[in-house]
Amino acid sequence: MKHEIERYNPAERSNHWAVAILFFLAGLSGLALFHPALFWLGELFGGGVWTRILHPFLGVAMFLLFLVMALRFARHNCLTASDRRWLGHLGDVLHNREEGLPEVGRYNAGQKLLFWALVLCMLVLLASGVVIWRQYFSHAFAIGQIRFAALAHATAAFVLITAIIVHIYAAIWIKGSLGAMLYGKVSRAWARKHHPGWAKEVERK
Repeated sequence: MKHEIERYNPAERSNHWAVAILFFLAGLSGLALFHPALFWLGELFGGGVWTRILHPFLGVAMFLLFLVMALRFARHNCLTASDRRWLGHLGDVLHNREEGLPEVGRYNAGQKLLFWALVLCMLVLLASGVVIWRQYFSHAFAIGQIRFAALAHATAAFVLITAIIVHIYAAIWIKGSLGAMLYGKVSRAWARKHHPGWAKEVERK
């Protein structure tokens, strides 16, 4: 339809939802291994042994698919001088006063910072996960390194989960954002209101 703009193509949406599914599976299996009070979550994966086996493979699959997504969107998430000015108007953003904000491109500064936080967390999770992967790699590291990696893994997982909660909340809060990732399109009015710089770029093309 003429009044709609494609925001995400089918490949981008499929990639996003595959990462999302793997995030929940890796997160639940990780929580099952994290504390005795959460061991019952292991039953979702066939018990404790299978949880311990599957968790690192789920994590690696999540990282690889996230890497594809990150490479696809990295160029849209470079911070600019306009983004720094946008961050100076967070009060207006939180109160939905978007009229006086600097022009936003495909993503605003908050989305860009979230993107790079996710990239950092994923890298830490991969590196620390390799160190504590008992079956294949942990024998190559000293006990001190394994303990530090376990702490780094838990910390990065906590930050990642918190960031994803913020991501989900923002997608629900900004009406139309969730629909963009479900159906791929947004209205021109939505694009001009929330991402006017991107809307102009698309309309020029």
